[in-house]
Amino acid sequence: MEKNIFAHIIATALSLQERAVANTLALLEEGCTIPFISRYRKERTGGLDEVQIAAISDRFDRLQEIQKRKETVVKTITDLGKMTPELEKRIDACWDATELEDIYLPYKPKRRTRAQVAREQGLEPLAQLLMLQRERDPERAAERFVKGEVKDAASAIKGAQDIIAETVSEDERSRQQLRNAFSRQAFITSKVVKAKADSDEAAKYSDYFDWEEPLKRCSSHRLLAMRRGESEGILRISITPDDEEAVSRLKRHYVYGNTPCGRLVEEAVEDGYKRLLKPSIETEFAALSKEKADEEAIRVFAENLRQLLLGAPLGQKRVMGIDPGFRTGCKVVCLDAQGNLLHHEAIFPHPPVNKRTEAAMAVQKMIRKFQIEAISIGNGTASRETNDFVKDVLAGRYNIDTKKTEELPKPQVFTVSEDGASVYSASKIARDEFPDKDVTVRGAVSIGRRLMDPLAELVKIDPKSIGVGQYQHDVDQTKLKHALDQTVESCVNAVGVNLNTASQHLLMYVSGLGPTLAKNIVDYRRENGAFTSRAQLKKVPRLGPSAFQQCAGFLRIPGAKNPLDNSAVHPESYPIVEQMAKDHGCTVGELISNKEKREAIDIKKYVTAEVGIPTLTDIMQELEKPGRDPREQLEEFEFDKHVSTVDDLVEGMILPGIVTNITNFGAFVDIGVHQDGLIHISQMANRRIAHPTDVVKLHQHLRVRVIEVDRRRNRISLSLKGV
Repeated sequence: MEKNIFAHIIATALSLQERAVANTLALLEEGCTIPFISRYRKERTGGLDEVQIAAISDRFDRLQEIQKRKETVVKTITDLGKMTPELEKRIDACWDATELEDIYLPYKPKRRTRAQVAREQGLEPLAQLLMLQRERDPERAAERFVKGEVKDAASAIKGAQDIIAETVSEDERSRQQLRNAFSRQAFITSKVVKAKADSDEAAKYSDYFDWEEPLKRCSSHRLLAMRRGESEGILRISITPDDEEAVSRLKRHYVYGNTPCGRLVEEAVEDGYKRLLKPSIETEFAALSKEKADEEAIRVFAENLRQLLLGAPLGQKRVMGIDPGFRTGCKVVCLDAQGNLLHHEAIFPHPPVNKRTEAAMAVQKMIRKFQIEAISIGNGTASRETNDFVKDVLAGRYNIDTKKTEELPKPQVFTVSEDGASVYSASKIARDEFPDKDVTVRGAVSIGRRLMDPLAELVKIDPKSIGVGQYQHDVDQTKLKHALDQTVESCVNAVGVNLNTASQHLLMYVSGLGPTLAKNIVDYRRENGAFTSRAQLKKVPRLGPSAFQQCAGFLRIPGAKNPLDNSAVHPESYPIVEQMAKDHGCTVGELISNKEKREAIDIKKYVTAEVGIPTLTDIMQELEKPGRDPREQLEEFEFDKHVSTVDDLVEGMILPGIVTNITNFGAFVDIGVHQDGLIHISQMANRRIAHPTDVVKLHQHLRVRVIEVDRRRNRISLSLKGV
């Protein structure tokens, strides 16, 4: 019954068919992963995509949390002896966390308040008398309550007002009314803590020293910046509505006229608002606004991560990876087509050492010896200078290798992001992979492998260290990890994984696997040789039928005897394809290679109770291009030869650049001057756009116009307009 309620609530909230939601919840409960459900269970979900299925999963988790909270609330109120059938019915029907807490608030155990003290002194009847506002002489009425700790009528009235103030602050109508006021008109205000105003650490928050704006217009990045300043003790943040109007609205509910009792109730309402109600709702809205800002920042980070992981791969080529540097030299590694380390050494082509000729000879020797097909250069310190040096070597500007008569091979040269390479190089994964190599060699290997296959290499690094986030260290870390893990899993399964070359770390993100089964697969591969069929997976220790069902369709075996083993066609659908081939008098391989035979297939003939048109359509698309990589082709890029530092920039210049990071307010672009420039969202198009991703994507090659160079703050402003 509960699941039916959950399905109905989720379907209504997400505007989805209730049957599709119910089926999705059932699949999730069976242990199916989001990528598997999205790809291979379209008939049951009505074709829901990964985003919709993830939303269903997240909503379901929240509803389960509310259900647990309801059980606690019911038990507490029941134990107090205050549960009524009406109250229990109301709690049972409530599925809004805020509303539930409002219902619970009057019964919630709390520290000893002024109102509780007054109740213990027997002043609740007086508070009720005052709220009725019928007494002409409240002081005379109060005299009846003077006893024990209540010394006089004034003390009795003060205690009664404390009870009224708490009653007002805990009333559901009062709370909802003030919430509405916060939603409509609250302002967020930021002030600098005077003692910190002139400190060096405060300078980066100078924009928020005296800042105010409507809360509903405050963007995610501004709110997170202010909250970071607050957590560092530099800023003081407040959220407040129009106090006068808010109190006035409350008084209309509780004050019936300008009578002696009415004036006392009015004082209590003002006190309740200022001391209890407003701080409570402000705390609530501070948490709510932070949660929304977190969600937006996490969404931006996850989308950037998706684009980064799905970056264009070079493929299996022999690569030279270079981690550039000045004083410490450039760390160079040579990798084979599978990414295995063949050779490493350091060269010193730049000042202060400046052994340029020796470095050029070393590069030429390595290119020839290891038949290098591409060169991958990290984009950090000395990147631009190293790029120019390598291109000079390839262009033959160093006539030094006179013994070699054959022409030097001309590998392609690429610049790749080295964000997180140092994190990887010091990680356990890197130590296990290269136990006898130092961190500099491991970092250069990572730079080389990122060019070959960004996805396979970047999954080894904590996403927070990859450098494409927005305040990622300030957001809810549990939610961030959940979103990023989902993103990595989605990308890995969207691309598919070569079962015979994938690392343990890559395999663990495949649907249905995880760390233990990934290790077991690698161990099995090491002991028994390469997999020749997907069916062999069933021999891997602890990889049972359920795990096989979840993972098999996402694992590829190039050159397998059954060509479907190198496709996204799931083994459960092999009999369908085999029947298609049989019906057209050919093998499965011939069906894949023969377009005419495929076009002659009427997929409606193969519809069954379990397999419908969506699955059959996917099968036909996969037979057209089995195992196709959804990622784009890699393109070479070159910075402007005449611009290498900020001092070379002139307003109005049109320059090539690469998008390195996308935020809500714009995109950062590397134009080759050691400092990324910013294209503000207002400079992205001649029309209004909702988000920078409407115009640009990560690692996109652009031509940008320089519109301002602030050398004092080292800021570069760029534009896409008029380019």
